[in-house]
Amino acid sequence: MKAVLDACVLYPTVLREILLGVAGKGLYEALWSDRILREWTRAVAKIGPDAQAQAEIEANLLRAAFPRGCVREQPNIEARLLLPDPNDVHVLAIAIAGHADCIVTFNAKDFPRHLLAEEGLERRDPDGLLWQMWSFHPREVAEVVAHVHATAEAMKGEAIPLKSLLKRAQLPKLAKAILAET
Repeated sequence: MKAVLDACVLYPTVLREILLGVAGKGLYEALWSDRILREWTRAVAKIGPDAQAQAEIEANLLRAAFPRGCVREQPNIEARLLLPDPNDVHVLAIAIAGHADCIVTFNAKDFPRHLLAEEGLERRDPDGLLWQMWSFHPREVAEVVAHVHATAEAMKGEAIPLKSLLKRAQLPKLAKAILAET
């Protein structure tokens, strides 16, 4: 499966790390464009200049780790598309050009299911996508979540309950599934 990751799902660190970790395990192919990565790093700039610099480094690491993940922008495809928010048309164009199966986003209102279906695409929320991945590959997804959890605790210097970490990452279904297994 190929999935375009919208900037809004790259912004939260824990969510981004879980999505990319699961992609790194080969459970799906993550796609984006340079424009999507720029949107993410610009959004992080609101936190402060150091945060933006860190996000730009992470974006470069992402490009290196997933060299096939970056899809070239497609103005010719964009020109024929309509979405409620014209600023999101580029995401749909990337999904079409990259032969994606879905767009992973929190932005339901600007990616109506019927418009995506016309292009053979689905809109997926990250929790539903990750829960589905966990349903078929529980060990691999649990390993990624455990690694991200340990990293978050190490960075904070204290214990963080897994349930609260996943809740802040807007992954309640995944949290419930993983915690039911432990």
